[in-house]
Amino acid sequence: MSVSPPIRLGVNIDHVATVRNARGGRHPDPLKAAQIAIAAGADGITAHLREDRRHIVDDDVARLKASIGKPLNLEMAATREMVAIARKLRPHAACLVPERRQERTTEGGLDAAGQREALRTAVGALAEAEIRVSLFIAAEPAQIEAAVAIGAPVIEIHTGAWCEAVGAGQAAAGAAEFERIVRGAALATRAGLEVHAGHGLDFATAEQIATLSQIVELNIGHFLISEAIFDGLPAAVRKMRAAMDRGRAKAKAS
Repeated sequence: MSVSPPIRLGVNIDHVATVRNARGGRHPDPLKAAQIAIAAGADGITAHLREDRRHIVDDDVARLKASIGKPLNLEMAATREMVAIARKLRPHAACLVPERRQERTTEGGLDAAGQREALRTAVGALAEAEIRVSLFIAAEPAQIEAAVAIGAPVIEIHTGAWCEAVGAGQAAAGAAEFERIVRGAALATRAGLEVHAGHGLDFATAEQIATLSQIVELNIGHFLISEAIFDGLPAAVRKMRAAMDRGRAKAKAS
């Protein structure tokens, strides 16, 4: 039996900045959180520079890029401002996400199928700066096919609906959403895309989704920062890493 590829953990440190910004000042520092997460086993750091700067700010991104020893994944809207910032700072990766000012968090995937030309322009500009680009989309054939047409080498599957169904104890809905992710990950892999996943994942759902050998990276933030309040960030990251490794051990390469 072939061995499944390893699965990477990207830790999103946005909500460390949320706590800092609630009072102002410098504490807690997202850069320190990133360094702690890496020491505990994170393979990379994700930060979302929103247009309204509600948590991560420009200086955070610059310091992260200059100081961490692992890849930086910049979540961003596909706007001229954000593309210009990314091209200047040149993070390892950029994940294009939908963004609405009134939302609390990213509520759904990009409509890649309906925004092909705008996204193609952003993807091209980022790729020109040697930034690996991913599109944050639902696991739907039309969106996956659009990602291929746009020229993005990576997609990140939005797992929010599945995690919400699991958390609400809606077994049938959860099973249906997970099957949609399974089919989407397989379709994307056949199309030559690298597949990541994220949004709403906890220890149990991360372990389950890690059984899908096509998915090579999970990006997890809010849950880990929440757990860190009680157990500390190193313990939360190590526990997540262990859950993902258990799931991967169960995976069968297709």
